[in-house]
Amino acid sequence: MFFILLVVSLMSFLCDFHVSSCDEYCPDKPVFNPSRLVVKYGDPVSVTCSIRQSYQDYFLGLVNFMGNHTTNGTTILWEVENMTEWRTLTKCCHINATHYCCCSKLPITVYKPPDNVSISFRDHSGPLLEGHQYTLQCEVYNVAPVENLTVTFYRGQTALGQLQSNNTGKKPVTEIFTLNINTSKEDDGVQYWCEAELELGPEGPQPPLVLSSHQRIRATVLYKPQLLVPPHPDQITITEGSPLQLSCTAVGNPSPSYTWVLPTIQPPALQQQCSHHQICSF
Repeated sequence: MFFILLVVSLMSFLCDFHVSSCDEYCPDKPVFNPSRLVVKYGDPVSVTCSIRQSYQDYFLGLVNFMGNHTTNGTTILWEVENMTEWRTLTKCCHINATHYCCCSKLPITVYKPPDNVSISFRDHSGPLLEGHQYTLQCEVYNVAPVENLTVTFYRGQTALGQLQSNNTGKKPVTEIFTLNINTSKEDDGVQYWCEAELELGPEGPQPPLVLSSHQRIRATVLYKPQLLVPPHPDQITITEGSPLQLSCTAVGNPSPSYTWVLPTIQPPALQQQCSHHQICSF
């Protein structure tokens, strides 16, 4: 009985041992620990692959890997000082004397947190108009894998919607997410911002990595004046010579100006006195 550690590339593996396929459902397949690897780009890696018992005339090896390896009986220790490849899979296989191959796959997720997150309006700057539609865009810079990213848009502390990318690439990308909004006067003064969350499962960072847009957009919404008092108040009866004060209240952006319409018998100077003021005294 002897043990040979064999570490070769997949091409050499297939050519040298004439293995056409590898059985991933064999009862005694190698076991990776951990069973799924989530690692930040540039961080170290340490994984073991082992079989439960030794066999006569068998080979045990890794396929599609980088870094160093050591063996101790029926266990291989795979170590990488700095993970610098955007790989997604490594295999651990053992082969018996009849060239029967039994193997396990180690799914690998190499991730990179975003460098930055920013929010802006697409093709627009300056104040917004009530009743118009605008497009918010959240740009997430240099993140991987982007398919694990969820972007949430906020109005104040209220979530407006969540978006994900259809990009299945594994290397870092910069991605723009957009959301259409319809403005109302209630949006005047609110803050819009976005948040990017990289969810990598239980093997990934806990809690998940979250990065918010550094700046927030404070919206200025222009809307027409709206009277807060009846436009045609009840008739007022007053004794001649007594003082009279009238008040007109309205909201709008920009702030409304006021025009008072007086009976034509009033002197022009009195009409001029009340123009553009909220309160008019007689």
